[in-house]
Formats: sequence, structure tokens, C-alpha cells
Amino acid sequence: MTSSSSRPLMQMQFLIQHTWDCNPVNHDPIRIVFSPGQGGMKIEVFGPFFMDPASPAGPPSQPFPGLWDYEVVESFFLDSTTENYLEVELCPHGQHLILLLSGVGQAFLQQLPMMFNATITGNKWMGEAVLPWSYFPPNINKMNSYAIHGSGEKRTYEALFPIPKEEIVEGQKPNFHRLEYFQNFRLQSLMGEGWVQPESDLWKGKP
Repeated sequence: MTSSSSRPLMQMQFLIQHTWDCNPVNHDPIRIVFSPGQGGMKIEVFGPFFMDPASPAGPPSQPFPGLWDYEVVESFFLDSTTENYLEVELCPHGQHLILLLSGVGQAFLQQLPMMFNATITGNKWMGEAVLPWSYFPPNINKMNSYAIHGSGEKRTYEALFPIPKEEIVEGQKPNFHRLEYFQNFRLQSLMGEGWVQPESDLWKGKP
């Protein structure tokens, strides 16, 4: 018999309500839901569909390099003691991109396969992905999520955990790899305190 405090949450929900520099978004916030999936963590995204930029020129459900230049929702999962982290990018048109990084911005693997389906209905979209446990570095303790849409001067960068206004300097640009602004996150909160993350050959040899 476990106490209620040690039971898994079954799902965790987050709303992206600010731009990267802490201004409120001017639309319904993008909603991200994490829950246990088959062999990994399920990620569901619900949000407005901006149709800007146009769709990437790649098939749906497949990796697409440079997806961050399009309309996309991203989640990052970090071990702050090693700066090992996982980045997952999901596009309303169905493309995705996985990056495994060791050190800030230092990707050593990308374009890994993943189950991902997206559906656009009018001016809204939803997506569902399953992120295999082997993609997560050991000892995840922080996360952040982001959303990007628009073209040219109307390009908009949004963050779940934005940079506080008082810490922004003149001329600063959005940078989603500012790991110091990530917030606490543990996979055990979702899976249960007794859950042990499966070992991954992908991360062997990383500090």
C-alpha cells in the first residue's frame, strides 16, 4: 500500500503563456501534456495553428532537419549536473526532430525515429508523440518547453519558463539553450518514486 504522496501523477500539464522575454502571449496558450506511454513518455500538444511559416518540405511522421525554422513546439529535458539533455521538436504538419546534446548546444545525435502524429482542424492542431526512454539522459532534473511561429519580423518565440524581464539586456535575442532558466522536473513524479529509468546505450560514455 503506497501513500498518496508517492503515487505517480499519471500526467503533467503545462501552458506556455509567455514569450521568451516574459511578455504574455496574445493567443490561447499552447498546452503540453506528459504521461506514461508504451516504452517511453507520451507527449501531447494542443494549440492554435498559425499556418506560418508554410509546411516543411518533408513527409509527416518523419524527422526533418532544421525544424526550428518552422512552426514548432519544443521540449527539453536536462540533467543540470552534466549538461546532458534531450530536445524534442514537434510540428503541426507532422514532422519531428530529436536532438541528444552533451554540453550547451552540442548535439551528438539527431533525426532519431519517433512515433508522432499531428492533426490540424481549422485554426487548431494537436499532436501526440511517444519519446522512447533510451533518448533521455540519466538523472533528468530540469525541463523547459517552447513554441515558435511566424515569419520575418513577426517571428514569435514563446517559453514555458521565460527569462525574467529584469535579467534581459539590450539587444538580447531568444536562445532556448539557456539552461539556467530551466525548472525542476523529475520523471519519477510521472512514473512513481519506485520507477527506475532504463539504461540507454545512446548516453554511454557521456560525462
